[in-house]
Parts: sequence; structure tokens; C-alpha cells
Amino acid sequence: MNYVAAIVPPLVMAIGFGFLVRAIIRSQGGAQKGKEDAAADAMARAATASAE
Repeated sequence: MNYVAAIVPPLVMAIGFGFLVRAIIRSQGGAQKGKEDAAADAMARAATASAE
């Protein structure tokens, strides 16, 4: 039964990672995409301006 105890944690982590990737992919785009892109551009401009 040691093999069951050895395989369960990596299996649980792999399943959890799969759900995480799925959630990230599903959250891309949509109605808020323009607003998110504008916010990212504003942060990038602010970082560039403060670095100069």
C-alpha cells in the first residue's frame, strides 16, 4: 500500500495544476479584455516613465 501513498500527492497536484491552467485560459478575453489591456498598457507606461 505504500505505492498508493506515494502516488496520491503528485496525482492531486497534477489535477489541481490542470484546473489552474484551465481557469487561466478561460479567463482570457471576454467582455473585460479591453479594460484589462488598457490597464496593463498604463502600468507598462508608468513603469517605463519612472525608470527614465
